[in-house]
Amino acid sequence: EPDRFSPPTLDQLIVYEMHVGSFHVPEGKSHGTFDSAAEKLPYLKDLGINAIELMPVAEFAGDLSWGYNPACPYAVESAYGGPEGLRHLIKEAHAIGIAVIIDVVYNHFGPSDLGLWRFDGWSEGEGGGIYFYNDHRSATPWGNTRPDYGRGEVRTYIRDNAMMWLEEYGADGLRWDMTVFIRSCQGNPGDPMDDLSDGWGLMQWINKEVHQRFPRAITIAEDLRDSEWLVRGVGAGGAGFSTQWNACFVHPIRDVMTRTEDAHRDLAALHAALTCRFDGDAFKRVIYSESHDEVANGNARLPSEIAPDEPTALPAFQRSNLAAALVFTAPGVPMIFQGQEFLQDEWFRDDVPLDWSRLAEFSGVHALYRDLARCRSNAQGVTAGLQGQSIVVHHVEDDRNVVGFRRWREGGKGDDVVVIANLSAFPADDIRIGVPSQGWWRVRLHTDAAVYGAELEGHPCVDTEAIPGDWDGEPFSIQVAVGAYAAAILSQDKSN
Repeated sequence: EPDRFSPPTLDQLIVYEMHVGSFHVPEGKSHGTFDSAAEKLPYLKDLGINAIELMPVAEFAGDLSWGYNPACPYAVESAYGGPEGLRHLIKEAHAIGIAVIIDVVYNHFGPSDLGLWRFDGWSEGEGGGIYFYNDHRSATPWGNTRPDYGRGEVRTYIRDNAMMWLEEYGADGLRWDMTVFIRSCQGNPGDPMDDLSDGWGLMQWINKEVHQRFPRAITIAEDLRDSEWLVRGVGAGGAGFSTQWNACFVHPIRDVMTRTEDAHRDLAALHAALTCRFDGDAFKRVIYSESHDEVANGNARLPSEIAPDEPTALPAFQRSNLAAALVFTAPGVPMIFQGQEFLQDEWFRDDVPLDWSRLAEFSGVHALYRDLARCRSNAQGVTAGLQGQSIVVHHVEDDRNVVGFRRWREGGKGDDVVVIANLSAFPADDIRIGVPSQGWWRVRLHTDAAVYGAELEGHPCVDTEAIPGDWDGEPFSIQVAVGAYAAAILSQDKSN
């Protein structure tokens, strides 16, 4: 019987995307398992993670795969340790306060090793038989194996599978792979000829039941079309997901960090990325600078995108850290991809394990991610605003590539947070930025601090006292210095 665990609410969630097969591979083994992943749970807890998102763990062909080729959707991948291994991982995660979200694939099955293919011998033309569309609707980017969402039996098959992960294994949520190919044939949901209304209805049905039976469960859509209808309630006509991966954050963030010339960094696009939200709720989006898709499929880890020949060179080091700071301080659910916290480079491959020796080599980067997570989770009680709904981007210096914004939940000391990002190769001294209240503003984190890497410049960034006078639409202002390609987080101590 699964334990009863309450996952964090969306405003508290900090997600770590994990591929079990490559995350922690024991010496002498070809791939990782649920048990080997469980060994690293204390490490993740110390990092500040409170949810892991497992790339698909349903049985796939062979022992090495991303998992997006489910051959037996009801079987747990045997190479990872099967059902008991998954139960063990979830139980151990829950024991230390970490939720487990499972990636599920319902936009297609297979395409190989499919037991459902022509299940009873019947098919039309080249179609797959009773479980699949047998016309043009079968076509997906991964093969002609889209389930027939219009058949009651197929809908129930998928619904029961979704509920299995929650009921039988005790998972805390589901991340649905590429929902745009459930709600449309070719990924053009605005085209009535491409629409799959049965797929939309399927998502509504399952999400409604999940949230009725498991009110704290988290359902995440990877749709990447940035439609707020995915996260609107079913009663309002939406698909009913809790939150969704946000393309309008990750793509501008990666673009602004990978530009070669500072003059070409698009601060307007950055502004839009910081303030984007769905259905009026900041936490109905998952924000990230790396994911399994963004660091593969022709792309690479952010340090390798910034400096392909020298991914550990100072600019790559600085800008990838700056991107992480924006992930943890912008409104939304922050997510990082495995190894990002110790500057893993190159690109993601299912047959190349994480290089854990980099944890010692880049201990400063790891410390930065841990401190960012502590700020985001308000661990010291002085950055509550990072868990709030509100943001105003109130300070932009186009000539120096400086952007500043304020975050708050209720407002006041210990709540209001000011974040300043310098997207320039030169330190920015004497930045005058508006703040809402008088008194001392303390530097809670500066990504250029020497503690985060001997390679960094360690430009001075110190506590500062506010002076009266309207500035940036605020009644007070402070002067701050921020290092090259760096971010600073400031807030005030709580009032006694």
